[in-house]
Amino acid sequence: MPTEGSADDDEPTADGETPRVLLDVMCGKLATYLRMCGYDAAYALDRGIEDDDRLLSLAADEERTLITRDRELAARAADAVLLTERDVLDQLRELAAAGYPVALADEPTRCGACNGRVERVDSEGGDDGDDADPPEYVPNDRRPAWRCRDCGRWFWKGGHWESVAERLAEV
Repeated sequence: MPTEGSADDDEPTADGETPRVLLDVMCGKLATYLRMCGYDAAYALDRGIEDDDRLLSLAADEERTLITRDRELAARAADAVLLTERDVLDQLRELAAAGYPVALADEPTRCGACNGRVERVDSEGGDDGDDADPPEYVPNDRRPAWRCRDCGRWFWKGGHWESVAERLAEV
């Protein structure tokens, strides 16, 4: 089975490339937004990494673009985007200006919590043939739902999805 972030686990975007990024410790909220936009967005603290050398090594090993607010760290990276803003919407604007698409995915592909792949689950169960129905707390009028393959969390297009769509429309 592919590991999180491995090439076998990625699905291409419209241009054939899956955005693979690594966000440093100052960009945690941004990671969630990028995951909702379909990015393979690894977050340093999810991996227990705070050390700059380890961060640079991970970015290189996994062929990820480093996203950081640390000017010195960005200068040391082979591929980095330096952000100057603190507000997540302003950071998304900076990424859009740098050529990174910022739009909500048509369907969720990544878990906003752990970056794992999500699978669509209709009332018949998951794509992998299991018989798990979405839990009762997933509103029937908000189906289909998606389940994270890694952490098991459930997602659906509810109020949070709609509010993120509204915020991204401002970008």
